[in-house]
Amino acid sequence: MKKSAFIFIFLLVVGFITTRAQSFRPGQMGSFGSGSAMQQSRTGKGKNDSLQKRDLYADSITIFYRYFDSTRTRVLDSSINDFTTRFPMPFQYHHLGNFGTAAQSMRFNPLMKAGFDAGFHQFDMYKFTLENTKFYQTTRPYTELGYVLGARAEQIIDLKHTQNRKSNFNFGFEYRFSNSPGALKNQNASHNNFRFTSHYQTNNRQYEVFFVYMANKASVSENGGLVDIKKLDSLALNDPFELETRMGRSGAAIRNPFNTNVSTGNLQRDNMLLIKHHYDIGKKDSIVTDSVTYKIFYPRFRVEHILKYQQQLAHFFDNSVDSLRYRTYFNYNTRNAQSFQFKDSWNIFTNEFSLLTFPDKNNQSQFLKAGIGLQNIKGTLDTFNTVSLNNIYVSGEYRNRTKNQVWDLEAKGQFYLNGFNAGDYSAYVSMKRLLGKKIGFLNVGFHNVNRSPSYIFNSLSTFPIANRVGYNKENIIRVFGVYENPSKNLTITGEYNVVSNYLYFDSFFTAKQEATLFNVLQFGISKKIKLAKYLNWYAEVNIQQAIGGAPVNIPLIITRNRFAFEGNFYTNLFLSTGLELRYNTAYKADNYSPLLGQFFLQNNTIISNRPDVNAFLHFRIKSFKGFVRFENLNALITNVNTQAINYPGQGLWNRIGIWWNFVN
Repeated sequence: MKKSAFIFIFLLVVGFITTRAQSFRPGQMGSFGSGSAMQQSRTGKGKNDSLQKRDLYADSITIFYRYFDSTRTRVLDSSINDFTTRFPMPFQYHHLGNFGTAAQSMRFNPLMKAGFDAGFHQFDMYKFTLENTKFYQTTRPYTELGYVLGARAEQIIDLKHTQNRKSNFNFGFEYRFSNSPGALKNQNASHNNFRFTSHYQTNNRQYEVFFVYMANKASVSENGGLVDIKKLDSLALNDPFELETRMGRSGAAIRNPFNTNVSTGNLQRDNMLLIKHHYDIGKKDSIVTDSVTYKIFYPRFRVEHILKYQQQLAHFFDNSVDSLRYRTYFNYNTRNAQSFQFKDSWNIFTNEFSLLTFPDKNNQSQFLKAGIGLQNIKGTLDTFNTVSLNNIYVSGEYRNRTKNQVWDLEAKGQFYLNGFNAGDYSAYVSMKRLLGKKIGFLNVGFHNVNRSPSYIFNSLSTFPIANRVGYNKENIIRVFGVYENPSKNLTITGEYNVVSNYLYFDSFFTAKQEATLFNVLQFGISKKIKLAKYLNWYAEVNIQQAIGGAPVNIPLIITRNRFAFEGNFYTNLFLSTGLELRYNTAYKADNYSPLLGQFFLQNNTIISNRPDVNAFLHFRIKSFKGFVRFENLNALITNVNTQAINYPGQGLWNRIGIWWNFVN
């Protein structure tokens, strides 16, 4: 990244920190479309409102948010015991030995999405998505800065800012840059993620608009793994960088944390622009007190429109081809070309129109929704061939979070009537019940998806799949249950998956479809156990088993255990320090095809790792959070764990991270 870009970002953040938003009272904050927000009229001055006496320069804030397409408000998480809440990699995932490289969940996690899909998901874990987009409401401008510095020049930069210019208008942005040159040759992985959001609601509460812009870029080198992974045991300089890899240049490279150049690897872009707006028809009302009149609006009928424009690019290229190595290790003929590439790009334009009704004016979390969507898809394959596709789909939804907060119901469906994905559908039902304040919650649900094969399996895609034939639609049924008891710090989960026509890769360039139905059963438990006054044990266990000759290899057990000495010391110091152990049982881990960007099934090599051991020191002092970690301590006494065939994991790795939030 150029220096000018960093200077611009720095000045932008400083400008936001030093600029104060227009002051307003929390009682005037927007309602995110819930409909029953109160608005103080101009006739009342609000002299009895104690919030009028609030010191505008005090370092305090009222802030909450909700996720896109959710009606539940949430507050910021200030916990420090779990690093993965801030570091974008859940413990169930593994990468190819370097943060930013292709990543895969060790849990069975099929794609549960109907409709068009290009087929490239190896970098999904690092992306900003619509599902994890947050819309904020805040009484003061809020800024958060984060920085992680890891071994071998690894770094992650996080910037976040949100503010309300008025009580009914909020905007915010997030930026994340990560770059990790890695321990091996040709392993540099760089990601840029940007997101801008805004939310506006008119004073009469009848019109509301949400705006989202996201840009994700991944520039990741591919080395194909080590030529001989056994040489890790006899390194002359104790540096794996001296070992030869199967792809890319064999010469020396400089580990520069700002170098994002890729000579051999994958470039992916995923950009989205979304505008969601609606107009409500309903009933106006007011509440009059001695000095204040509050205006209320109850929506009863809503007209909603969503416009979404997406740009997607998947591009593999090699500008320093070694034809002999391609033939030897991948059985791929480059025809002695000095360079080659595969490139699929897509522009997807979607319009969705919906009608909503609210049966109970006093419960705006209950509604019925019916909609229709029109989708235009244009693809550019390589640089010359183009393809145009269309889809028409209908959707319906019912939600009801009861006023007594006991039941939370959600049912939604989508069906593709016509077009490229005709016959695709998704049906989802979830029911959550409060069993009692001391007993907790029970959530049960059902999800069924019938989906077309991703477009990478189509003969027009430029990516070299050897056996493109007429594949059938995948059908996946997922039945799940979740029991939560916050008072006992206990969560129990269970899933039962039924899969037919499962489509998967079984070599570097070939795909297969399993017509026989098979099942995957999953069970998980998470529990905080208090061992002493300041000593806690956080235990997480996931158990899974494929049944019926499934073409799926997954570890039977995935577990993480954290033993932490933690508490509140010296008034403002919150401390969590201890050991973290992660372990999964031996299994035939998937191999990876760098040219296709796909993990594929293999049944020859068993990956058997010893537990990963991490030491950590996490602390919070007011708004400052610090994380000091020494990871993979097991590498000091044994070999480095392997993530996939020919891909060694990270050795001893240290990370220092800070997160600092400011209230202006």
